[in-house]
Amino acid sequence: MGFAIAQQLAQAGADVILIAGPVSLSIHHPAITRINVRSAQQMHDIAMQYFTDCDAAILSAAVADFTPVTTYSEKIKEKSHELTLTLRPNPDIARELGKIKKNNQVMVGFALETHNEFEFAREKMKKKNFDFIVLNSLQDKGAGFGFDTNKVTFIDSQGHIENFDLKSKNEVATDIINKLALCFK
Repeated sequence: MGFAIAQQLAQAGADVILIAGPVSLSIHHPAITRINVRSAQQMHDIAMQYFTDCDAAILSAAVADFTPVTTYSEKIKEKSHELTLTLRPNPDIARELGKIKKNNQVMVGFALETHNEFEFAREKMKKKNFDFIVLNSLQDKGAGFGFDTNKVTFIDSQGHIENFDLKSKNEVATDIINKLALCFK
């Protein structure tokens, strides 16, 4: 969704900073500055660097919640049948941006839930200071990862709920941009 949103925003006249992890997707528009990162910490640092000068942030994909404490540059040879990994939490980028968000900025988040979808999405929106959240459901056929389509529900900070039918990701991106524009009125 992030690449579709960036493309639609740029076509609508916005200057876009797209912070992307290791993906094979490409995007070409003169109004899009793509910054590639390889770790959650790098994504955090870049997001913190650019956020204060942005009108809006759309956080469409989450990095992993945890990262290994120890990493290896070479293959780990089999010594036993068990391996214990110690993990540490990654920075919560959305929560940290939400803490420094100014009154004239808008933050949009995403939630992919498997159960208690509305409850968890509302909780996430409040905790991270989102103006609205885009709820994806793994229950919906043809939606989410691995598809060119998505089916979403918007929940805003006033409690309004807006359901959408299955659409192309570009059409969903347009819906998100239209909702975003309303936040500035």
